[in-house]
Amino acid sequence: MEEFEEPTEADKELTDFVVSHCDRWRDWRNTNYLPDWEEYERIFRGQWDAQDKTRESERSRIVTPATQQAVETRHAEIMEAIFGQGEFFDITDDIRDVNGNPMDVALIKAQLMEDFKVDKIRKAIDQIELMAEIYGTGIGEIVVKTDKMFVPTTKAIPGQTQAAIGVQEKDRVAVKIMPINPKNFLFDPNGTSIDDCMGVAIEKYISIHKIVEGMEKGIYRKVNITPTYDDTDLEPTQEISQYQDEKVLLLTYYGLVPKEYLLKDEKIEELFPESSVADEYSNLVEAIVVIANDGILLKAEENPYMMKDRPVISYQDDTVPNRLLGRGTVEKAFNMQKAIDAQVRSHLDSLALTTSPMIAVDATRLPRGAKFEVKPGKAFLTNGPPSEILYPFKFGQTDGNNLQTAKEFERMLLQSTGTLDAQGAITNGARDMSQGGMSMAVASIIKKYKRTLVNFQEDFLIPFIHKAAFRYMQFDPERYPSVDLKFIPTATLGIIAREYEQQQFIGLLQTLGPNTPVLPLILKGILNNSSLTNRYELMAALEKISEPDPNAKMAQELQIQAAQAQIAVNTTQAEQNRAEATKLSVEAQLMPREIQAKIASSLTTNLPNEDAANSREFDKRVKIAELMLKEADINNKGKIVELQMQKG
Repeated sequence: MEEFEEPTEADKELTDFVVSHCDRWRDWRNTNYLPDWEEYERIFRGQWDAQDKTRESERSRIVTPATQQAVETRHAEIMEAIFGQGEFFDITDDIRDVNGNPMDVALIKAQLMEDFKVDKIRKAIDQIELMAEIYGTGIGEIVVKTDKMFVPTTKAIPGQTQAAIGVQEKDRVAVKIMPINPKNFLFDPNGTSIDDCMGVAIEKYISIHKIVEGMEKGIYRKVNITPTYDDTDLEPTQEISQYQDEKVLLLTYYGLVPKEYLLKDEKIEELFPESSVADEYSNLVEAIVVIANDGILLKAEENPYMMKDRPVISYQDDTVPNRLLGRGTVEKAFNMQKAIDAQVRSHLDSLALTTSPMIAVDATRLPRGAKFEVKPGKAFLTNGPPSEILYPFKFGQTDGNNLQTAKEFERMLLQSTGTLDAQGAITNGARDMSQGGMSMAVASIIKKYKRTLVNFQEDFLIPFIHKAAFRYMQFDPERYPSVDLKFIPTATLGIIAREYEQQQFIGLLQTLGPNTPVLPLILKGILNNSSLTNRYELMAALEKISEPDPNAKMAQELQIQAAQAQIAVNTTQAEQNRAEATKLSVEAQLMPREIQAKIASSLTTNLPNEDAANSREFDKRVKIAELMLKEADINNKGKIVELQMQKG
């Protein structure tokens, strides 16, 4: 017979410490949130329940899909924004940490992307984001496992030319994130974040064979455990009948506990000789505690992770300040959803009364034992004239405005959630708007999506990548060297924002025309913003097309050189003309002085010897010289005017 471990006094006290806190947290959560969460789930799945009636006389059970559409629209938009471009994160690093080799960072990034694909991280995040839209909070638990991989292998047989073909078994460290339903999540109500809480816990039902497997691997203590089942609130979905066999209630606690409870071979009396509340909370350490069936301790140890961080992350779909839990799309749409359901159900109830054939009968004049039914071809036996005994009638008429009112409520629902309807507009007025009005409406929606995207990136995506990288560095150091990494989210735009910007690019292209020099840049922007799988190939081809032909480039350079040479020739000719003009101007200015000198010289040369004759001859020459000077001055001024006009 297999021997089981018996719990010590410290184990019992630790179990009581964790369970008592979790019970109080659960009671607070169930009182404030659980009934709403269950109705949110029914609305999203289109399930009717008697407690969801809007009035006692209501008979119709229809659940209109307006909220379902809003949730799926927002969910698809956020997922497209995160994973639409392929890579959803990037890495930066201090070069000193990797010995100046940037290839190490690129290698770690590629290795992380490959491991995330193998561990189906995208699928898990998809489920977490969907629950955030429904319940208001996305929660994930990071789990480190060692998976066995079977790889086809060919080995040579010693001494033979043949080879053996078989399968080789390998161990692989896997870091996964498990989606956690808020109904399975407990937390300290005094905290506003995972790290701010004294502790958080995840409770759920799992198959007993997984517990036994953990015992065999040494993960859990070998204790005597039996299946149990008594709580349906922990089930992932609301079913008519839940399967109850071979289940174990597992509570996993991540948080602070008194350090003394984790010590072995100690008596509880020695741990707290004078017990008090202050003593109990005076020496707390971060620990992981696993309890089965609310009383069997399976595991208790200090936080084994090298960064001492809690392996649980959460984010708010829409921010609720100073609270851990957020606000989801269903909560935003709840009032209008109830109004739409009430209006449509009343319309269907009215149709049931006004369209179904009804008839009043004088029961005293029917044959004894007659079974009265209204159907085509039915023969009625009456004791007297049928017109006096049978009377067909209706309960009024159904008002056709009921559905119009329901459409108005639907418009309000889309307005409250900030989503697009099937016609691509959030209001009836927006459908008749101009292009500018539609652009304003779409821009408002994009801003709301970005708020949720920022919450997701900062509170969930980047912390998860950090925690996953640290766990790979700790448990798989051969593939992941320990370096200080910084992760950057690369999620950009959802499909609505991408299509909106595509229209902006196309409008810009139509405005500038096909001959604009920025045409390659605009086309690159359109391709980079698209969701085409081969957009990088198209961008590379566009890059080659936009590169100039070498021959054309050479011809262009020769043309430029020829133009520069012609400009130099024209400049030289202009300078020469300017020099000649300056020379002529100087000569024109010096000519009167030269003439004056010549006249002065001629006045005193070749004069007669006689004094009287000499005097007369000199006077004559003076008068002639004065006339010549006047004529020369007039000619000189005319040349100066001509030169000035040529310069102007």
